[in-house]
Amino acid sequence: MSRWPGKYVIGLTGNIATGKSVVRKMLEHLGAYGIDADALSHRAVAKDGPGYPLVLKAYGEWVLDEEGQIDRTRLAKIVFADPKALDRLEAIVHPLVSHAIDLLVRRARHSVVAIEAIKLLESDLAAGCDSIWVVDAGEDLQISRLLHKRNMNELAAQQRISSQGPQERKLRAANVVIHNTDTFEGTWEQVQTEWAKLPKPKEPLLTSPPVALPGQLIVRRGRPQDADEIARFITRVTQGKRRMARHDVMAAFGEKAYLLILRDERLVGVAGWQVENLVTRIDELYFETGLQLDQAIPALMEAVENASSELQSEASLLFLPPYLAQHGGAWRSVGYKPQTIQGLGVRAWQEAAVESMPRGASLWFKRLREDRVLRPL
Repeated sequence: MSRWPGKYVIGLTGNIATGKSVVRKMLEHLGAYGIDADALSHRAVAKDGPGYPLVLKAYGEWVLDEEGQIDRTRLAKIVFADPKALDRLEAIVHPLVSHAIDLLVRRARHSVVAIEAIKLLESDLAAGCDSIWVVDAGEDLQISRLLHKRNMNELAAQQRISSQGPQERKLRAANVVIHNTDTFEGTWEQVQTEWAKLPKPKEPLLTSPPVALPGQLIVRRGRPQDADEIARFITRVTQGKRRMARHDVMAAFGEKAYLLILRDERLVGVAGWQVENLVTRIDELYFETGLQLDQAIPALMEAVENASSELQSEASLLFLPPYLAQHGGAWRSVGYKPQTIQGLGVRAWQEAAVESMPRGASLWFKRLREDRVLRPL
């Protein structure tokens, strides 16, 4: 049993660039509540986080950037070159992250929780998990991913890999090993197989869902088995400007989810969205020509916010292309307002906007909850 009654907790680990986040996303698609402990550690030392003054006291103002935020690149140069400096940082961050994880797990409505943490086995977090999953990939593949996805040079990538504990130690501690060396679908099959083995709570008998009226819009979460239909729809409504194939959608499922808008069982809208680091991001929107947006937008955003609430999201960022931003009244009617990245205020929200905003899009914002998991002291 984990330390959280009523929850089955998966501790998900593996060295850098093995694909832990992809596997966590897959578990979320299957119904788990995912927590990224490494992202929480970044939030803990942001300017509006509780660890910020403690890091400044330990390392000095040299680690600050021009905006007064802790420059993680500068900090990394110190801690990855000096084991004692790394220990000092972890002594600051780990208690804050542990407290945040405990709060999130206790609040979660899901019976299965997946906690992604690169230092899972080196912390007391592992003792609270029911099962340890390790994601594995060869070192050459790790370096390739760091070079192409994180824009590191080869020396920095090698140093980052070398600074971590041996992957072999993690593999020896594993209850489940996921080999993330092939295609998305190959990894997905492994995760589905292991998911089927997990103990599941007895589900109560559910009443049949109400029958949809003719013309009524229904919003449901897309599944990987919908990949072909999603690909065809996006290609068609963009008139081929964005050509999608099944493998493109399956790869996207490693980062986000899709919400599908259906009318009379026919696909008429698709939204790409995710909740990452307690921030909702809607960065893809496609609607059938002629679809009444004053009906589609409220139905879609209600589904987004219901799902975001279950995932304890603090804020929602909506990225609109110009032709959709013209429908400002419809977006305002559901509580969204235009915003600048700087105007978001909270560092984690700003970073989410910078990371996810498509070129040419405008940012619209809605706060979903007042309390924050990692507040300033």
